[in-house]
Amino acid sequence: MKPVIVHSSAREELDKAIAFYEQQKSGLGMDLLGAVERSLRMIQENPQLGASYKATRFRCYVVQGFPYVIFYRDLKDAIWIVAVAHGKRRPDYWSRRRME
Repeated sequence: MKPVIVHSSAREELDKAIAFYEQQKSGLGMDLLGAVERSLRMIQENPQLGASYKATRFRCYVVQGFPYVIFYRDLKDAIWIVAVAHGKRRPDYWSRRRME
């Protein structure tokens, strides 16, 4: 399996979302983290799992149970997670991110 590389901004987005959900209800943030980790494992096992995103080389995968979408690219040697984005806010804000 290819390694998963998470963009630092995607990690920050996830951390903020976890903190938000923890404030809403204790344990809910950890539920989000678990759902994202399961999604990442599924993407790693089958990089073609996510749907093609518009006319780009990105794919998107909806996190089960939460309104978040993982945007990623299946590269030759790795899977690059470019964003963990809320599905209803600021579409495509992440599209200018580059590999770090």
